[in-house]
Amino acid sequence: MYHATIIGAGIVGLATAHAIMNQQPDTKLAILEKESDVALHQTGHNSGVMHSGIYYQPGSLKARNCTLGYRKLIEFADANNIKYDICGKVIVATDESQIPVLDTIIKKGRKNGLEGLKMLSKSETHEKEPYVNAVQSIWVPQAGIIDYKEVAAKLRENLEKKGVEFFFSSKVTNIMEESAQVVINTVKGDFYSKKVIVCGGLYADKLAEKSGVDIVEAIVPFRGEYYELSEEKRYMVNNLIYPVPNPNFPFLGVHYTRLIHGGIEAGPNAVLAFKREGYSRWDVNLPELMESLAYPGFRKLLGKYWRESIDELHRSFSKRAFVKALQHLIPDIGYDDLKRGKSGVRAQALDRAGNMVDDFLIKRKGNVINVINAPSPAATSCLAIGEHIAGKAILPT
Repeated sequence: MYHATIIGAGIVGLATAHAIMNQQPDTKLAILEKESDVALHQTGHNSGVMHSGIYYQPGSLKARNCTLGYRKLIEFADANNIKYDICGKVIVATDESQIPVLDTIIKKGRKNGLEGLKMLSKSETHEKEPYVNAVQSIWVPQAGIIDYKEVAAKLRENLEKKGVEFFFSSKVTNIMEESAQVVINTVKGDFYSKKVIVCGGLYADKLAEKSGVDIVEAIVPFRGEYYELSEEKRYMVNNLIYPVPNPNFPFLGVHYTRLIHGGIEAGPNAVLAFKREGYSRWDVNLPELMESLAYPGFRKLLGKYWRESIDELHRSFSKRAFVKALQHLIPDIGYDDLKRGKSGVRAQALDRAGNMVDDFLIKRKGNVINVINAPSPAATSCLAIGEHIAGKAILPT
């Protein structure tokens, strides 16, 4: 019998455990994970960006937890000798029509408490990023880079020292709440717990259903593919270069990211993954694909963004199309300067009306808490989200 059990050893699950053990060190806590190690899915495949919180709706869980989580992440990295770099980024308008969007973004950032934001002219932008195509940009000094796999590994190490028990290769098959406990059925046997916190990522909706939560949202997986910039052209990117987001498409657009251990990534696009954990274009799980295609919310989303979706899919299979999109930011990047890199899959909750759930979504039923939607900036925000979830659990001492 555990005081609490966390399902999912991604960075949000680990950070929630971290918060619980800090608040109540005597908690008997277990973490169940279907894989063989921590952080093997969204956490281990992201871009490593420490987000500032500039894009998010003021007052939202994303905005509050990103700015707070950012500070907590820096404190955790300093305390545990994890390398990071607060290098800053530019959000670049490549033509005059995008400047009103820049104005909206910088106003959101200031409302979210970000200091030092600055609108840069073309010449000022070139002082930061000499090769970028810009008419104007926003300088975001808070943006940084880190390796979230290292953060997750350190969280695991610290948790094990505090007596937290990890059970890997323990896929959950059912969650049943009884009068005084929750029974968790797994492929390796049953676990009993007073409280259960489900951080299921790409299977968050399925696990919520198993726990009896009535949800109207569904997780739809979107794959983001990256290219790596050749060593000979890395001098063209100093730090982080982002485009002005297309207000008619709910993704940030392809951008350039310097990595904490060296190298430059370019991407990602955003395409429907044909498998929830489908990191390759060729990964297909037919039942999961048919489920995504049959979901009314996805069909309505596709109806709203069909042109953009076709462009994204084209870029997935055409390197030339991908390069052309990147050349909007840096015209001198050529076809031979890029090679295919890694991919990640984003677990995105959609409602039945075809709207992406824009904020973190956490639902509770009885003694089970489900984290339904935790896309970017969940990694940056993890330590703040963990405290928020731990507060909802109200564990016994």
